[in-house]
Amino acid sequence: MQSTPVTTTLSKFPEKPITTIVPFGAGGGLDLTTRSLEKIALNHLGQPLIIINKPGSAGALGWNELAGASPDGYTIGATSSEMVLLSLYGSGKYNYLTALTPLAQVTSLPMLLAVQADKPWRTLNDLIDYAKQHPGELKFGNAGVGSFAHVLGEMFSYDTGINTVQVPFSGGGEMTTALLGGHVQLIFVNPVSIKEHVKNGTVRILALTGEHRLNDSVFVQVPTFKEQGFDITLTNWHGVAVPKELPMDVKNKLEEKFKTIIMDPEFTKNMSNIGMPVEYLGSQDAQSKWQADSQKLQKTLQESGILEQIKAQRK
Repeated sequence: MQSTPVTTTLSKFPEKPITTIVPFGAGGGLDLTTRSLEKIALNHLGQPLIIINKPGSAGALGWNELAGASPDGYTIGATSSEMVLLSLYGSGKYNYLTALTPLAQVTSLPMLLAVQADKPWRTLNDLIDYAKQHPGELKFGNAGVGSFAHVLGEMFSYDTGINTVQVPFSGGGEMTTALLGGHVQLIFVNPVSIKEHVKNGTVRILALTGEHRLNDSVFVQVPTFKEQGFDITLTNWHGVAVPKELPMDVKNKLEEKFKTIIMDPEFTKNMSNIGMPVEYLGSQDAQSKWQADSQKLQKTLQESGILEQIKAQRK
């Protein structure tokens, strides 16, 4: 008998704009993905997404706010692989794998090792040789201590036996600016954030972390780390999540709506225009991906000793 009011309320949901937390600064890949969702959300939700950038602590600031938000469906958040990493460090206020529930995965991309084009390193081996001859000279920019870019930087240094200085920033946009300004010499960055700089000749890409090369004409000549003898094969995904306590009927409605947004040809076109192929996963599959990534990253980081190293740096 009491189900009718709930159904009526749900049929009207959402009745106001939905706050969408992006836990990194404007201009980075996750921010661009979320703004692509924002462009057409009104068409499918009947209400706009209001994007709030909350950079800091490699994403922890924003994800803490999301995990602690009122579970009413009016606060959602953008997610990325960093979220899984932060849960491994065990130093945060929440374990995001249990405090949050995914609505969808939107895209998945490899990370690229980028240097300024005017530097003498034309290949990965050139860079490694230089770093070995000049230990501690090269600065490796990242999106915060413990971020995905930081982990890749530490993995690269560990696997190649070189010594680099890790320099944290608040997000991908700031990190890229630092590379262009010569304040750091190396960064791991997603293809979207760096594509225009590669096209205009200011940045050179030496390797990518995916299993396969990218189809994009700008990056098609870039070899994978695997091709060059290094087992660095992690990709960075972007998605959308909600607080765990969100009622199932509201969560299901949001999941359904976000599927229609992500599958909308206009959204797919917008994502393609910025260099991000849509790789949709529903809530259940995205949850499985979180768990699989967590197990893989934990094994890799523990075996290399990087996990303890980053835990110490985050204290």
